Amino acid sequence: MTLSISPDALKAQSIKAAAKSKVSEEEMRQAVRTLLIGLGEDPDREGLIDTPKRMVKALQFMTSGYTKNLEEVVNNAIFHEDSNEMVLVRDIDLFSSCEHHILPIIGKAHIAYIPDGKVIGLSKMARICEMFARRLQVQERLTSQIADGLQEALNPKGVAVVVEATHMCMSMRGVQKPGSWTASSAMRGVFAEDEMKRREFMDMIRHKPSLM
Repeated sequence: MTLSISPDALKAQSIKAAAKSKVSEEEMRQAVRTLLIGLGEDPDREGLIDTPKRMVKALQFMTSGYTKNLEEVVNNAIFHEDSNEMVLVRDIDLFSSCEHHILPIIGKAHIAYIPDGKVIGLSKMARICEMFARRLQVQERLTSQIADGLQEALNPKGVAVVVEATHMCMSMRGVQKPGSWTASSAMRGVFAEDEMKRREFMDMIRHKPSLM
């Protein structure tokens, strides 16, 4: 994919995410009650009495990435290191929500970078992925945001991201094709410019390690 987001756009998103919602939790719960009634249900029956509260809490958790920004996620976990070889974290579990239907996107992300005098804590790569995944998303944008977030945080020689995911909006409704999956990629710096580096990254994520 060639989509990219400028550092200014990323900062603007963080500022917007930091703003408090003007809608109260009670108003959100009432909206869920209205939906239940519209679906032909009785929100006062035993099994649904607490559903509005639980649904609001679940949605807040699944979109908690809006309350975070890149600086606090990285939390100064960047270290000077004389290394210029690829660093890869693969098979990062990814859970997001489709912005068109608010249905799950479930998959894995593979993230690599080539340092330029600095390295980042490995867990922070997964946390950057999670921050952007915990928002209403389309997969193409999510992939680019992860790449641009790591690029902004570390300023490496290059970043490569591949996301492989299945979309419940394709499996459960609409075309109803369970088992289908979508792959998207974002290449920055030397990964976009150097075919050999790109191929090395793709070969590494195809290999299935036996570590356990």
